[in-house]
Amino acid sequence: MEFEYCLYQMTNNAQTIRAFVQGVAEPQARWKPTPTSWSILEVINHLVDEESEDFQTHIDFILHDKTGQWPRINPQQWAVERGYNQRDLAQSIQNFMVVREASVKWLRSLESPAWETTCKTPFGQIKAEEVLLSWVAHDLLHLRQLVKLHWLYLIGRVGPDSVRYAGNWS
Repeated sequence: MEFEYCLYQMTNNAQTIRAFVQGVAEPQARWKPTPTSWSILEVINHLVDEESEDFQTHIDFILHDKTGQWPRINPQQWAVERGYNQRDLAQSIQNFMVVREASVKWLRSLESPAWETTCKTPFGQIKAEEVLLSWVAHDLLHLRQLVKLHWLYLIGRVGPDSVRYAGNWS
């Protein structure tokens, strides 16, 4: 695993996420293509909570405390319980940038981490490095989701016009 590459990507991904949603109007930030899908606001606030309650927590557990129970998370439930879609987008983006910076700082503070350390989880064995790599990949999955939300929002507003000249979405 290339640790510096991961940290670079995490920093770069955060900047890309911020640039991609910064300045989105409130109706679009709260808009959902279907009742069960997420809005831009829900994606951003999910990323905020994932920083400290998922990836960092699980890496720390694997590296330092793998004797207890694997820390459980419930991101789908958090979105509703924590009112992600009722939050302010600008503040949510700022919160994400602050916690991402803290995450990168925390990762840099680890002294000689044994990234190959494994841990038994409810879904099988996992190495600390796999969680770190998944953290980077998680950003990309949500960037793709944000792109799709922008696309669907636009498509829903073109009326009788078409965007076929742009090319195929698939």
